[in-house]
Amino acid sequence: MLTSPEAVAAILGMAIVTMAVKASGFLLADRLPRDGFAAAWLRHIPGAVLAALVAPAVVTGGVAEAIAAAATAAVFILSKNLFAAMAIGVATVYAVRLLVAG
Repeated sequence: MLTSPEAVAAILGMAIVTMAVKASGFLLADRLPRDGFAAAWLRHIPGAVLAALVAPAVVTGGVAEAIAAAATAAVFILSKNLFAAMAIGVATVYAVRLLVAG
C-alpha cells in the first residue's frame, strides 16, 4: 500500500502543529496566575466547556439522555467525583438505549 507524498506531508504537518500546541501549553503554564480573579476564572473553564458540549445532547435528546443527565447529576452531587459521574452518565445512556432498542 503506497501513500501519496501529499498525505505524508499533511500527516507530518498535523503532527508538528499538534506537538507545538502541546509544547506551548507547557511553556505558558508557568506564566498563568495562581491566585486572584483570573486564576478563579481559569479553574472554571473545563466545567464550562464540558457543559457546553453536553447541553445540546441533553436538550435535543430523548428519554435516554434525560435519564442519564439526572443520573449524572445525582452521582456528582452525592460523591463529588466527576469521573464517576461521567462514567455513570455514559453507562446510563448506553443501558437505556439498549433497553429501548431491544
